[in-house]
Amino acid sequence: MTHPWHLPAGSATAGDGVLVDVTPESAGWAYCGLQVRTLTADRTIELATGNRELAVLPLRGAMRVEVGSHRFRLDGRDSVFERVSDWAYVPIDAEVRITATADAEVALASATANIRYDAAYVAAGDVAVEVRGAGAATRQVTNFMSPERFDGADRLMCVELLTPDGNWSSYPPHRHDDSPECPVNNEEIYYFRIGRSGGASAADDDPGSGGFGWHRTYTPEGDVDANVHVGDGDVFLVHRGYHGPCAAVPGYPMYYLNVLAGPGGERSMAFCDDPSHHWVRDAWASMPIDQRCPMTSADGVVPVAGAGRVR
Repeated sequence: MTHPWHLPAGSATAGDGVLVDVTPESAGWAYCGLQVRTLTADRTIELATGNRELAVLPLRGAMRVEVGSHRFRLDGRDSVFERVSDWAYVPIDAEVRITATADAEVALASATANIRYDAAYVAAGDVAVEVRGAGAATRQVTNFMSPERFDGADRLMCVELLTPDGNWSSYPPHRHDDSPECPVNNEEIYYFRIGRSGGASAADDDPGSGGFGWHRTYTPEGDVDANVHVGDGDVFLVHRGYHGPCAAVPGYPMYYLNVLAGPGGERSMAFCDDPSHHWVRDAWASMPIDQRCPMTSADGVVPVAGAGRVR
C-alpha cells in the first residue's frame, strides 16, 4: 500500500502529454507545484502564470521559450543523466509560449509568489555543480536555481540530484518544516527518474527498464513513517518531517528534481539534521569520495572527480 504523499508514475497526470500535474491545491499545501509535459516537435503550449513563478527546465530535447519581448532558446539535453541543461525563469503575471524544436520533455517547477522579477535565461555553463558527501553517500547536486546561485526569484528554489547506483543521497535525514528547531519552513517536491548503468551511454534511462530506488520520510513521533519504493517518473510530496535517505539500488542510478518554496521572507534551503544521525557528516572527513561523481557537466564531459566538492 502506497503512502498518500507518494504519487507513482501515471497517478498525477492530466492528459494531453501532461505526465505530472501537482498544484498547491492537489498537494494540500500553499506554494509548490510541478508539471512535467511531453511535447512533440513544433508543438507549442501557452501558459498564463498568474500568481505563480516558473522554472522551465528541459529534461529531454530542445525548445524555445517566449516571455513578452524575451526570446530564449534552450538547448536542453538527451537525458537528465547525460548533461547539465540550460533553463529559463518566468515571472508572475506573464504569458509564456514554449515550443519544442524536436520531441521533448519539460519540467515546469512553480511557486506561489508576490514579487515580479524579470524573465531570465541561464546557460548550462553558468550552472554550478557540486559533489556532496563521501563514500557511499557521495552524490552530485546541480544548483541551477538554489538561492546562492540564482537570486532573481521571489520564493521558488530548485536543484537536481544525481546519485550513482548503489549510493545514498538526501542523507543524513533532514527537515525544514514548522518545527521549532528549523531555520526555515519549506514545502518540497521530489520528482524521480531512474536510469540504468552499464549501457552504451549514461543516457540509457529506459522508463520501461523496471529500475527503482527507495525514499524515506518520517517524524520522531511516528505519525509519519513513509518507506516507499520509487520508480521512474514517481513524485513524493514532503509536507513535513525528516526526509532521507534516497537509495539508488545497484544497477540503477537515481535522478531527482527538488522543488521548494515556503512562507519565509527570504529564499533559503537551510535545514536541520535528525540529531541521531548528524554525526555521519563528521565521518565523511576521513572517507574518499566516490570517483563516479560528478556524473555530468554542461558539455556532457564528466569533470575531474571531486571538483566543487561540498561535504
